[in-house]
Amino acid sequence: MNENYKELLTPYTFKNGVQLKNRIIMAPMTNFSSDDEGNVTDAELDYYARRSKDVSMVITACTYVTPNGKGFPGEFGGDSDEMIPSLERLAKTIKEQGAKAVLQIFHGGVQCPPDLVPDGDVVSASDVAGENGQKKARGLSEKEVEEIIEAFGETTRRAIEAGYDGVEIHGANGYLIHQFFSPMTNQREDRFGGSLEKRMAFPLAIVDKVKSVVAEHADPSFLVGYRFSPEEPEDEGFSMGDTLSLVDALADKELDYLHVSLFEFFSKPRRDVEDLEKPRMEYLLETIDDRTPLIGVGSIYTAEDARKAFETDVPLLALGRELIIDPDWVEKIAEGREDEIVTEIDKSKQKELVVPDPLWNAIINTPGWFPGV
Repeated sequence: MNENYKELLTPYTFKNGVQLKNRIIMAPMTNFSSDDEGNVTDAELDYYARRSKDVSMVITACTYVTPNGKGFPGEFGGDSDEMIPSLERLAKTIKEQGAKAVLQIFHGGVQCPPDLVPDGDVVSASDVAGENGQKKARGLSEKEVEEIIEAFGETTRRAIEAGYDGVEIHGANGYLIHQFFSPMTNQREDRFGGSLEKRMAFPLAIVDKVKSVVAEHADPSFLVGYRFSPEEPEDEGFSMGDTLSLVDALADKELDYLHVSLFEFFSKPRRDVEDLEKPRMEYLLETIDDRTPLIGVGSIYTAEDARKAFETDVPLLALGRELIIDPDWVEKIAEGREDEIVTEIDKSKQKELVVPDPLWNAIINTPGWFPGV
């Protein structure tokens, strides 16, 4: 192995004593490939098995915690005990390859297609208007908000029973938790909306619920992480400064890790911080101040990209698109073959890359998402 990249493959130990064999994690990515009932398919198991052998931890695609939280066609479910056998198959497949298995749990909110939720009843933090003035989503009642908080806890219990090593709460990318945090989609006047502090109430309540379920049903080795977006592009959305306040509160919750959602690792803030030339990762690491590890992510294609990312002192890196393009990314670094890492999708190699048809079709038909398309 090239000495320049040795750090990438050193072990990492969480504060609860759980050790990862290296610093490289598979990022959560929707693959659209479960069956109509929300069960994990053989094609998904093959896809995960192909990518789980060298990374230290796999964070799965998101699973919905309530029937009205399904955000994509072909998404696997965690909303009832009937889904435990399906969830168990995925956990077992990942762990058999030697990686930790972490189930990402979420609710799609306004992003749920009406045809995927019961009665087409799409919900969000508040009423959300669509095009032509039609209502795109209705605001949840306070009772319904409490029920969804409980549902995050119940899906966590199912993850424990299915043999996962942890759960990741998906608070990023415009889904329901993100919608509660955003002043654009949260115009509530109860305890879950209004001030920045009140907009943080829903995310923090979910963290508390998940942690309480883990304390009751799992041993101390079970990991709880939280993924967040740094800021919204719209002026009326939440800012980098808002997110630093949320991250500060999350870091006080004794979570096992935080996970930022970025398209570019070294991207810079838009507003509401002192220096707009200072990368977001620097602000996040300063705010967290070693209270919990931060997982970095975003267009890390080569070993050199990863080395530069580690120079920021981020302890862990997640690879998403990179592991679809080249499932042997970690192995090639371990064997000193980093020059052989493939950085653009080869459109002739779907079978060799073991990518299910729905995900492959999404990649090929979304210009700009993957290099080479």
